[in-house]
Amino acid sequence: MLIQIERTRQKLHDRAIEPTTFEGRRPGLHQALWGGLTNLIFQRPVLAIFQACLRCNSSCGYCNLPLNVGRYELTRDEIRQAFTGLYKEGVRFVFLQGGEPLLRKDLVLILQDLVQLGFHITLITNGTRLTASLVQAFNTLSVTLSISLDTLDPIKYERIRGGDQLDHVLAGLELLRDYHHPKFLTCIVSEVNRQEVTQLVRFAQERGFLPVVGAYHWDVGLYGKQEPLLMYERERARAVFEGLLKENVLPPGYLRQYAKDNVSWLGGKTLRPCDAGRYSIAIDASGNVSPCLSLPEAGNLLESSLSEILARFDRQSIQRCSDRSSCNRLDGRVIGSILRHPIAAWQTPVQW
Repeated sequence: MLIQIERTRQKLHDRAIEPTTFEGRRPGLHQALWGGLTNLIFQRPVLAIFQACLRCNSSCGYCNLPLNVGRYELTRDEIRQAFTGLYKEGVRFVFLQGGEPLLRKDLVLILQDLVQLGFHITLITNGTRLTASLVQAFNTLSVTLSISLDTLDPIKYERIRGGDQLDHVLAGLELLRDYHHPKFLTCIVSEVNRQEVTQLVRFAQERGFLPVVGAYHWDVGLYGKQEPLLMYERERARAVFEGLLKENVLPPGYLRQYAKDNVSWLGGKTLRPCDAGRYSIAIDASGNVSPCLSLPEAGNLLESSLSEILARFDRQSIQRCSDRSSCNRLDGRVIGSILRHPIAAWQTPVQW
């Protein structure tokens, strides 16, 4: 679930492009941002969170998404059709997730299509099914990777994720040692892992990953179930983020700002209104569009244009959800947060 930030335009031009058999190279990041500038000005979506599949090989205690229920998944051609329309309407960035997106056998072909259309892709995965050939394909396509990892303890991993898969994740991380594009390691703080978060942040940085640390949320709209094993007292969870900031172990920029937002929320303060439906949308594997995964769908991209669907969004329900939960889920706030904290965004150490 994560951001790509342009350090300088010149670096995009100066950087050597490795030989590749892929012939559909996307436009530069500055071109993508320029293409979506109108949407930013008029507060229309530039980011799509896309559930490429609704199947998953984990059973995370904090996930309440409708997974493994046999619902229809868009074909590759249908995805290309839908995202062609989205690009024309100013969407430029895609967070591609699941379920577990690596369960789609045609994932690389889908990524090729999206890159050819001009999108900048962040692939969000649990990291259990990474292979050398997949990593090579992601490298060629300049995909940003976000790997979910909450603990280095195999017993705790199974408690949180519902499966004994930590060894698979660690093996996948080794394959990414020399990955040429931004890579993030995302940790969700819960009662089970809160005492080892600092260790995990250092583990990420030692391997060239940017660490992203967020808080487990429950009872947020349609998303986030109550799992007693994982539920924490706010004061304890807030101490985790305060410790990360005090020890100065997080990289400068937006990722540190995100930790500050967690401190505020866990301390009972209200964050700025959610940007779901304004700068970002969520698309499930069947093509249904909602302001975010926590809110009901308002239309399907195979039947309606994005503009038609946006007109159906219940803005009051978005506001009510934001006021009630103060949810700081990264995908719903990322674009607006960057615009509200441009200096922090510029300082984030992401390069191409």
